[in-house]
Amino acid sequence: MIKKLNTKIVALCVSIIIILSLLTGCASQTVKTPAEPSEPSEPSTPETRTVVDMAGRTVTLPAEINSIGTFGSIGVLNTFVETMGVGEKICNNMSPRFTKTDKWKYQYKFAPQIAEAPVFQKADEEIDMEVVLKTKPDLCLAMSKEIVTVLENQGFNVIYLEWNEDEDVKKCITLLGEVLNQEDLAEDYIRYFDSMVAEADELVKHLKKEDRKKVVYGDIMGGKQPHVIAEWWIAKAGGISVTDDGRKAGSREYTLEDLLQWNPDLMVVSTASMKEDILADKRMSNITAVKNEAIYTAPTVAHTWGNRTPEQPLTFMWMMQKLYPEIKSEESLAEDIRYFYSHFFNYEMSDEEIAEIIG
Repeated sequence: MIKKLNTKIVALCVSIIIILSLLTGCASQTVKTPAEPSEPSEPSTPETRTVVDMAGRTVTLPAEINSIGTFGSIGVLNTFVETMGVGEKICNNMSPRFTKTDKWKYQYKFAPQIAEAPVFQKADEEIDMEVVLKTKPDLCLAMSKEIVTVLENQGFNVIYLEWNEDEDVKKCITLLGEVLNQEDLAEDYIRYFDSMVAEADELVKHLKKEDRKKVVYGDIMGGKQPHVIAEWWIAKAGGISVTDDGRKAGSREYTLEDLLQWNPDLMVVSTASMKEDILADKRMSNITAVKNEAIYTAPTVAHTWGNRTPEQPLTFMWMMQKLYPEIKSEESLAEDIRYFYSHFFNYEMSDEEIAEIIG
């Protein structure tokens, strides 16, 4: 009896050991299912970037620029922005010195939102910082280092632009292409600029020196040529600027005696009223330009064509048409104007507007 019981116990123990061994073996052979790989995360877009401006300053900018404030030389700065095809991002109206006449009416056609925008500078050109702080433009543009310092001290992102040499416009456009994420358009403008310069050179290359007409530009009643850039565009048009003394920057003043001695064939003035003043001044009556009434008002479209502006290729073509209509026709000039504002400003000029601009 006892022997049979012991035999059963031993058999039970052996069975338990075998079952445990089998369970352990099964567990050790169980294949673990690997965890599902996680989806790769999208690379994050940088919130800021850095750009080096024309003063050599490294400026941190938002990845995207949605609002732009212009300060000081507002006319030319607005024109730069509009040339880049983003005039709708200008967030300030022009200052009082620009709005006292309708001379700048095209600014309100190219960027109509500025009519209802805040004014950043007072009549004395002082910056109204309270208004600027309230508006908070993503980007500020200036051509004055003093203005740059004032805005920078308030924490604004400021880009300084500089135009000293004849073709610095291309450097300004290249920088703005980077600042505004419009690099392709900047390259397009530079190709356009260079092609227009080459075309002008080709048109006037056969003019003999003795056949080239003499030109004076600026405040003729006050005896001042306002900007050296005029020496460049007059020459590009095939003319001879009587105020070109080889200087590389700045303006030039002169006397009535100088003007009488130069005896220009053509005058370009900044306002229509100045033409009437010149024609009424008997002291100038023997000047060739006055005798022939060859006195023209420089167009102001986005900016005054006679001064610094990305519209400069149109300036020398306009001047060429006035000097040598047999070389540059009015019809050809009209097409140049139509193309420029359509292509860069996204603005379609009417025939009436073009006729007004040509004068």
